[in-house]
Amino acid sequence: MNEQELRKRLALLRSEHRDLDVAIAALGDAGAERGFVDQLQMARLKKRKLALKDRIAAIEDLLLPDIIA
Repeated sequence: MNEQELRKRLALLRSEHRDLDVAIAALGDAGAERGFVDQLQMARLKKRKLALKDRIAAIEDLLLPDIIA
């Protein structure tokens, strides 16, 4: 992948990461209203969010060169 493709992919992953933030908050709010939170669904969303964070970090590492001081 070239740099432009990596930057596009990075933007998509960041967008999906933000969307998961919203989904997790909505699930928590809905659970507070009902009196219980679907812990399994919450765990799945958080696990996916963490995996996205790892992929974002990997792409950022590719885009930012290592500078040896």
